[in-house]
Amino acid sequence: MASKSNIQCEIRLYKPTDKDAVVSLFRFGVMEHIYPAFFMAMSNPDHVGVTLSISMAGYVLGGSSYFTALLAGGAWAGLVYYCCYEIYDSYLRECLHTDMGDVPGHFLDRPDSCFWVAETEVRGRPKVVGMVAVVMRREEKERDDSANGAFDGRDGSYAEVIRTIVSFPQRRHGLGTCLAQTALAFCRERGFDRVILETSSAQTAALALYRKLGFERTFTHANTHMHRWVAKLARVTVLRMEIAL
Repeated sequence: MASKSNIQCEIRLYKPTDKDAVVSLFRFGVMEHIYPAFFMAMSNPDHVGVTLSISMAGYVLGGSSYFTALLAGGAWAGLVYYCCYEIYDSYLRECLHTDMGDVPGHFLDRPDSCFWVAETEVRGRPKVVGMVAVVMRREEKERDDSANGAFDGRDGSYAEVIRTIVSFPQRRHGLGTCLAQTALAFCRERGFDRVILETSSAQTAALALYRKLGFERTFTHANTHMHRWVAKLARVTVLRMEIAL
């Protein structure tokens, strides 16, 4: 069902002709978090201390050379940046090879999943400026029956909001809120009693939006697509948030 945002954007179902625009927007929306993640990592007190220590070591080993000190500190900063880049780049590549490579098959062909785009007119031509998706998940919860020792499995279904992205020029106009509300309305129609989502610690604007909508953080982890030491150096964490409907 199409809806209107307060910046005259139409939110509608994804069409196959949207593929190139959606992939381009998704690529930008993921990779733009590299620099915020890098600056957050380098401003962490632990990393500040490491940077100063490495720079001092370079200064001493280089014979009191400020150039060597800067070079050593720069090498450390470069390593941290590389880790931040790899986390988001690996996530992008993984998504493009899975659900984002076949949006109709992963979302529209499934009754409890969906994918929307926000479209507006730019210079007289329609342009995709936002997107959001919902996918149904199922978790198996097992309960130990102490009376007879039997094992009882209970199927728990919930909805997950993913791929929420708004193009930079269209931000701060309520489009992100409109997309999220579209997804939540779909979840209510499908009878889900809870909705979860995951976002990274570098996405501060997204975190503020989700809290405003009523999502609460339930879990934080550092399990990314990269090795654990990469996430540790980048200091990127994944926040799981949930809302009851």
